[in-house]
Amino acid sequence: MVYLAGAFYVAGMAITNQIILRLLILAGTCVYLIYYAIIGDTPLWEAIYVSLLIGIANIGGLSSLIARQSRLAIPRAHADIFYDFPRLPPGDFRALMKLAKRYTVEQDTQVTLEGEMGEKLYFVLKGATLVRKGEQAFVLPPKLFLGEVSFLTGVPSSASAWLEEGAEVLEWQFDDLRRKCARNPRFNLALEAAISLDLAAKVARSMGESSVHVDNIPSPMVNALSDVRRN
Repeated sequence: MVYLAGAFYVAGMAITNQIILRLLILAGTCVYLIYYAIIGDTPLWEAIYVSLLIGIANIGGLSSLIARQSRLAIPRAHADIFYDFPRLPPGDFRALMKLAKRYTVEQDTQVTLEGEMGEKLYFVLKGATLVRKGEQAFVLPPKLFLGEVSFLTGVPSSASAWLEEGAEVLEWQFDDLRRKCARNPRFNLALEAAISLDLAAKVARSMGESSVHVDNIPSPMVNALSDVRRN
């Protein structure tokens, strides 16, 4: 039985999947409990108690991992946008949505200003975004973050961005997200992965055909930008 329990432990340590690892360790613990109960004339109670504590702690961690991966963690109010965040497990998605404000923009709104420190992170669900960076301007489709450079690096915004009337967005305060990230490193890693993927896609779009020199944008549009209300 000792060999069997040891085999479960060794197999668990050789696997990177945390759920399978914990299941194998739990199986090994159960075998040890049986062994300690029958090996002598009387059960080895000290060893049994310690193994029980290890098993209970393992079950607690396993339950947390399963809950984090379970689709049941997805809030119904935001179930329609879960697949817009492919790098976020259900548990982290739920935590992110708890901090979010979801709304529809009632009029053209500027949300970031190039060279100015931001305070909010946005994710555009519906509607186009007009972005101007230096002498380049381009229109981006939805499903993207805005203000992510300031959030990640703590430096001023790298571009100015405007949301069109009717756009639907999620909004977070930097301070709320940073407190959550400080408390939960796993959430922090998942959020950074999602933002990094978005940044790569955004750079590819900005270098593509949708990018035009500001001189080539119709002057009424350029003039209108200066009149747009800041959020």
